[in-house]
Amino acid sequence: MIREAVAGDFERLREIEVLAGEVFRTVGMDFIADMPPPPVEVLAEFAGDGRCWVAVEDGVVGGYLLAEVVDECAHVAQVSVDPRFRGRRLGARLIDHLDAWARARGLAGLTLTTYRDLPWNGVYYAKIGFEVVEPTPGLAALVAHEAGLGLDPALRVCMRR
Repeated sequence: MIREAVAGDFERLREIEVLAGEVFRTVGMDFIADMPPPPVEVLAEFAGDGRCWVAVEDGVVGGYLLAEVVDECAHVAQVSVDPRFRGRRLGARLIDHLDAWARARGLAGLTLTTYRDLPWNGVYYAKIGFEVVEPTPGLAALVAHEAGLGLDPALRVCMRR
């Protein structure tokens, strides 16, 4: 089940973010795993605007997605799944939910920025229909912001579906 996030979910979303980030240690990207999860105030802002959804399975929140609108597209600001729930298509279902949300609002598609070559990033998104695109002005600004956080833009890619 996909539903909008509520305040009672926020600590669980922060926990999911920490757990999901651990996989970056396996490829020497400890700095990503060490990044703090989104503050409750940020999650509350997304949820208050109706742009934060959770995937619930067996009564447990197993993943979440935060969305923005960038250059007339719904943008996946963050999607994370608790490793215990991997392989159950929670991330794909959240993205499909965002796709329906975007279409209902007349948005032109979905976008995201991600690591090009990591199997759970660019490779995965290509499997679910995203294609690499040249950055729009809004995506370029996001990539520049990410670079300021330490994410190497040479390893990143913009994608659209």
